[in-house]
Amino acid sequence: MIPVSEYSKRRKQLMKIAGGHSITLLGSRPEYIRNGDVPHYYRQDSDFYYLTGFNEPDAVVVLIPSRKGEQQILFCREADPQKMIWDGPMAGTRGAIDDYGFDAAYDIREIDQRMPGLIEGCEKICFKIGDSDEFDQKIAFWVKAIETRKGQKSKAPEEFMSISHVIHDMRLYKSRAEIKCMKKSAELAAEAHIRMMHAAKPGMYEYQLQAEYQHHLIQNQSHWSYPPIIGSGENSNILHYINNNAQMQDGDLVLIDAGAEYDFYASDITRTFPVNGRFSARQKDLYEVVLQAQMDAIEQVKVGKHWNEFHDAAVNTISQGLLDLKIIKGTLDQVLEEKTYSNYYMHMTGHWLGLDVHDCGDYRVDDLWVELEDSMVLTIEPGIYISENSKAPKKWRGIGIRIEDDVQVSKKGPVILSEKAPKTIKEIEDIMQG
Repeated sequence: MIPVSEYSKRRKQLMKIAGGHSITLLGSRPEYIRNGDVPHYYRQDSDFYYLTGFNEPDAVVVLIPSRKGEQQILFCREADPQKMIWDGPMAGTRGAIDDYGFDAAYDIREIDQRMPGLIEGCEKICFKIGDSDEFDQKIAFWVKAIETRKGQKSKAPEEFMSISHVIHDMRLYKSRAEIKCMKKSAELAAEAHIRMMHAAKPGMYEYQLQAEYQHHLIQNQSHWSYPPIIGSGENSNILHYINNNAQMQDGDLVLIDAGAEYDFYASDITRTFPVNGRFSARQKDLYEVVLQAQMDAIEQVKVGKHWNEFHDAAVNTISQGLLDLKIIKGTLDQVLEEKTYSNYYMHMTGHWLGLDVHDCGDYRVDDLWVELEDSMVLTIEPGIYISENSKAPKKWRGIGIRIEDDVQVSKKGPVILSEKAPKTIKEIEDIMQG
């Protein structure tokens, strides 16, 4: 769990960046209705949660570095005994101070009355400009209220600054507590993958493996970090396949892209294995190419390396592998220059990981690839996808393979947070045969 002191430290860091005469405002994510009067399971906006650890709707964070004694303020729903009978505990204003470390807290119903007074005198308003039309309009309403006050000289801010990029830069670097959460998330997901390997057999349906996966997460007070991809046979070549409703056939591979969420932090793991527990000769040949590509890419996850370097390493290995297996023709230089490999490997080799599966953070700045730094976390996920409609030799068609791990950048070299998920051919076959 992330300690309350760390959330407060993040708010202080944000105030320091925003400046002494600023006011920073962030709104929570609203509740969304699924259908009828049934809401979706509530999940807080990641930026808001990063600064608060607060997972309730109808809340606004106010940060005012120049304010004496009450720099960190939370507007939230007041604890309502009648509502709690139906929906469970609420923090309320008392809990916001006692349990979440805010200097002051007010009932969200008072926000229109109090906010103009909090904004007045500040020179700059910092918020996530354009993130929510409704919240943008609220801020405009509060500023207008200051400007139209009778008998007073207007002291409304004249500068507006988007704070999104600042928060996202902060989120890019993970603390020890965050890494601990992400490792736990990856361990839960790895255990769920092992459970699916044990359960798989010809004749089962993809959704039955999904049930095994969800069972393990729920048993451990977790849930998925994204809808799982469980694609067998030709479905393994659909990158974002989520129907998960086909019957798995003897001789097919099944590609499973499934992660967990622990204390809001995501893992993202992909494993590909034979439904019957044994790789065929062709499946082995192709699998070894992808596995080697992943190992070569992980080797490039080091402080000082650039984002494109691990992708280039994976592309080189996959291109050479496709040539060696005579799936494509030409020389390595030709394949790389003409990007022939992209017929079978069409995505990047990774993405940032954190509170979101595809976490915030730039990949390029001013046309230059971002340099990897200590405590960043990313995925490494090369793959080869040879669909039935491809121009590859027929014997290779219908095979899709991806291997994905969660990797921390550290001064000592890459740290694989998802290392407990088996991925060598021997490891997978031993588990499935055992």
